[in-house]
Amino acid sequence: MKKSVNASTNIAIFKGKEIRKTIHKNEWWFSVIDVIEVLTGSERPRKYWNDLKKKLAIEGYNELSEKIGQLKLVASDGKSYLTDCANTETSFRIIQSIPSPKAEPFKRWLAKVGYERVQEIDDPELATKRSRAIYKAKGYTDSWIEKRMRGIAIREDLTEEWQNRGVENEKGYAILTAEISKATFGMTPSEYKKFKGLERENLRDHMDDMELILSMLGEATTTKFTQVRDSNGFTELKTDARDGGAVAGRTRKDIEEKAGKKISTKENYLKVPQNQPRIGD
Repeated sequence: MKKSVNASTNIAIFKGKEIRKTIHKNEWWFSVIDVIEVLTGSERPRKYWNDLKKKLAIEGYNELSEKIGQLKLVASDGKSYLTDCANTETSFRIIQSIPSPKAEPFKRWLAKVGYERVQEIDDPELATKRSRAIYKAKGYTDSWIEKRMRGIAIREDLTEEWQNRGVENEKGYAILTAEISKATFGMTPSEYKKFKGLERENLRDHMDDMELILSMLGEATTTKFTQVRDSNGFTELKTDARDGGAVAGRTRKDIEEKAGKKISTKENYLKVPQNQPRIGD
């Protein structure tokens, strides 16, 4: 099986049921367990999957294990675990082996999701438009959406720098992100989520304008420091992250002192309804 890590888990919805998906090799890969649970309604989808793998091997589909990737997806406890995932082609093969009245509509849904990804590769602006539409449907204001989308772009610039300069796994990204957040807000992302009473929800989707702006400032400054210093390796990047976050942290304290009010509060910007697609950082 292929093993990989991915810092972002997306949620797709099929007839009200959540199916975790993630981008790998520039295409969508879906949680096999989630697909099986949706199609069969089984209370033990993992056992069903184990039995199905044996059945497919007996039928001669021996290359299945080579086509399944173990990718990190966020579980119900909010933590990321290596999970059996399949791309659209392999998912179709698995679906064909599952007797279910939902099989045909699910295949049509799967093809549509995969085609949307192809469209986004040809025209990356489509992905941004779809993200904006999702946020709009959830009730976010246009001004908030603009900040959120800008924050996503700044975050992508930063993670690209990290990747090019020696960060090789999800744990490294998480540590560096925690350094920026701790210096900016006095809390790591996990601490911030607990502070706001969040579980699986995306932290930044529950930040207000000022929290988003400070997050952007910390990450944009970190990117600038990394580029100017030409930092390489985890130790140097960690120093950049701490320094970049400190700039945003000093700004936060200055604002709080003059405004006489804390920027970080336990209030969530918007209560997002369940069973709606989530957008990753």
